[in-house]
Amino acid sequence: MTPFAAAAQTKGAVDPKPLPPLANPNDPATPAKELFGRKTDAAKLGVRAIGFYAKGCVAGAQALPINGKTWQVMRLSRNRNWGHPDLVTLLERLSVKVEKVAGWNGLLVGDMSQPRGGPMLTGHASHQIGLDADIWLTPMPNRTLSREEREEMSATNVVAANKLDVDPAVWLPTHTLVIRTAAQESSVERIFVNAAIKKALCREATGDRSWLSKVRPMYGHNYHFHIRMKCPAGSTNCEPQEPPTDAEGCSAGDLAYWFSDPVINPKPPKEPPKPKPPMTMAQLPAECRQVLLAP
Repeated sequence: MTPFAAAAQTKGAVDPKPLPPLANPNDPATPAKELFGRKTDAAKLGVRAIGFYAKGCVAGAQALPINGKTWQVMRLSRNRNWGHPDLVTLLERLSVKVEKVAGWNGLLVGDMSQPRGGPMLTGHASHQIGLDADIWLTPMPNRTLSREEREEMSATNVVAANKLDVDPAVWLPTHTLVIRTAAQESSVERIFVNAAIKKALCREATGDRSWLSKVRPMYGHNYHFHIRMKCPAGSTNCEPQEPPTDAEGCSAGDLAYWFSDPVINPKPPKEPPKPKPPMTMAQLPAECRQVLLAP
């Protein structure tokens, strides 16, 4: 699994146990993920996204309620339904639009960020500054899911077994409508999907196709799509990503890499790669220490 791929189908714990306290949390060598992963509530500071999507934190985060008329939060045991308030507002608004545009009951929302952002103990390299969210490619059912279902049910894998296209048995025209609706939000800068999904979107998009430029192929992402927002106003220490070009990214040349055999059928390395040392607080923006220590 790549650092960008989050396994939406990985089961959670119905009765999660709190993490044990760290023996020496002030040790400079302590991985930042161990510190941020133990924070259960937001930092009571002014709202701001700090740093880059894969190296930062978030102050004044807000939790997306686990139940809404047009959304439900999945994998509650992870406590990753937090984000910049602009992200929470976006998801609530998008869920209503999806109901109207695609006829879905609503959205199943996967990982957003931790209460104070920062590196995560498992899964993502990004999602650190409260501006990323995973949306399951499974329509919300017309009932409230149980705690067990939210932890144990799998998202829908919409990619065919050969990885060259979507699976026509599960891919629906409404998937295109849902992703298009998200991409047309002005505050959304990028949407990451599996290359097979990008291929299908390019084939199926009609009318205004300008939104396709925001939709980018990425490893994994066959169970969910990943929304990434622009740095919001007021977050002066938020490090923006280079804006995407206006190109649709739909030509054979644009997609060639993603459908090459080494990417579709990667061979295991002769020697396992050495894991990178975990990120420490010294590698994060200085403001993140304040966020970590705030009440």
